[in-house]
Amino acid sequence: MLALLNAPVSPRPAAGARRVPRTGTLAVLVSVLLDEHVPIGAALAAPHSIARRMGTARLDTRTIADHDITELAALFTAAPAVHCHGAIMAKRVQNLCKALVANYGGEPEALWRTAGTGADLLRRLMFLPGFGRQKSQMCVAVLGKRFGVEPDGWREAAGAYGTEGTHLSLADVTGPAALKRIDAHRQLARLTTGKTTPAPR
Repeated sequence: MLALLNAPVSPRPAAGARRVPRTGTLAVLVSVLLDEHVPIGAALAAPHSIARRMGTARLDTRTIADHDITELAALFTAAPAVHCHGAIMAKRVQNLCKALVANYGGEPEALWRTAGTGADLLRRLMFLPGFGRQKSQMCVAVLGKRFGVEPDGWREAAGAYGTEGTHLSLADVTGPAALKRIDAHRQLARLTTGKTTPAPR
């Protein structure tokens, strides 16, 4: 589960190039998309669970985009459910994949590989179905902190999620101990503010 956000990245490229994960590219976006109303561990585990139920080793953008939505929803809701709002999230994941096919040739990494700045990356993410500003900032932080996708200004674009040493989101999951700290932070935030994550800035 934790391997998703600690996947190897390609060697540091020449200046101006972009490092991208060798594995888990769609899985990263799906985990961020599903990271609401469930424990963070469930969001991390979801891509593997979806792929296994679809009979594949990894998620495929085009396969999900073209899948019958009734069958896809059934995969999400079969016990144990992938998400507490399985049918809704199945539709959101499919809409995400359709947008990636339409705009990036079905290659999730193309979204960030050609982003010139952090602000550009944030803007692209915010155009994805289901990605508001807060989710998009979280995703910028995940890509920067965990996968070395670091266009100029990415930390500023990520807002609070881009700060080093925080325990706020998927971007800060480095192991079981960090996962527990993030869950504890979210529980405290829920009790004190009614929200599990900081407001975007």
